[in-house]
Amino acid sequence: MGVGQSPARGRVTYSRVVRAVLIVNPQATSTTAGGRDVLAHALASQVKLEVVETAYRGHGMAVARSAARDGLDLVVAHGGDGTVNEVVNGLLADADGDPAEIGHLPMLGVVPGGSANVFARALGISPDPVEATHQLLRAIEDDTSRQVGLGLADGHWFTFNAGMGWDADVVARVAKKRGKQTTSGLYMRAAIASHFRPPLGRPKLTVRVPGEDPQEVVTAFVSNTDPWSYLGERPVHLNKECSFDGGLGLFALNGLGVPTVFKALRRALSAKGNQKGKRVVRHDDLPIIRIDAAEPVNFQVDGDLVGQRTRVEFISVPNAVTVRV
Repeated sequence: MGVGQSPARGRVTYSRVVRAVLIVNPQATSTTAGGRDVLAHALASQVKLEVVETAYRGHGMAVARSAARDGLDLVVAHGGDGTVNEVVNGLLADADGDPAEIGHLPMLGVVPGGSANVFARALGISPDPVEATHQLLRAIEDDTSRQVGLGLADGHWFTFNAGMGWDADVVARVAKKRGKQTTSGLYMRAAIASHFRPPLGRPKLTVRVPGEDPQEVVTAFVSNTDPWSYLGERPVHLNKECSFDGGLGLFALNGLGVPTVFKALRRALSAKGNQKGKRVVRHDDLPIIRIDAAEPVNFQVDGDLVGQRTRVEFISVPNAVTVRV
């Protein structure tokens, strides 16, 4: 317990020490040793802090899982969306799909250090690490937070999106470029290459949602918030009504002809983000989505390739984590 003197009433007050761990991905686009030290020093002024730099894929998940099991109060992820995803999956590793079963769960803090930072931006967290650190410190001092719903797909938690087909093919191509900075240009080149030369062909996908007949598509995006991604500073909208407070959004295409893709991209980059058309299959606020593939297709969550699947269920889990914002 911490002990302090109340200047207003002249009495001794007690405050519980907040235990926290800062998980830093040193390979993330915008993380630096200097920035890590500034962040760690600032956090250590308010909490009892341990700092861990990730050394391998899955390290962040392991640290976050240990933090949850040890009853820590706060886990801060400093890195890109992949780092945040690892931390979230670590925090919920023992949830078995239901966070309420865990009991105490550390709060999540995010200081962006990647190239897109979709999850952080959707929460109103500044993409600038210094400003994001100030936001986090204010949230700790003011004791402010919000609950955030997540998606769960084939045992993998996702914070902002998941998908099967074209977008996962793009992620697979980018994953082969490890070591290169993951810029918007790299993703655009991968998207064009995957469109014209799909690595696994273009197997049919069958989408099933509550209250609707099954529909055949060739690619499917599942969103947990909107924007779904960014091209530089420009937001990309697929399900404009999607948010952390509702169910999942589905955006799928039953054809990938150039006119269809061009129209969808134009609407995605517009401020209205109103996706419609005879080639578009779109639903908002869904509790569950099932996608079956005629043959194995690539499957991604939060921009990381999971592998290949022929069936995936995507489930909306309300109030899965509490974020310090």
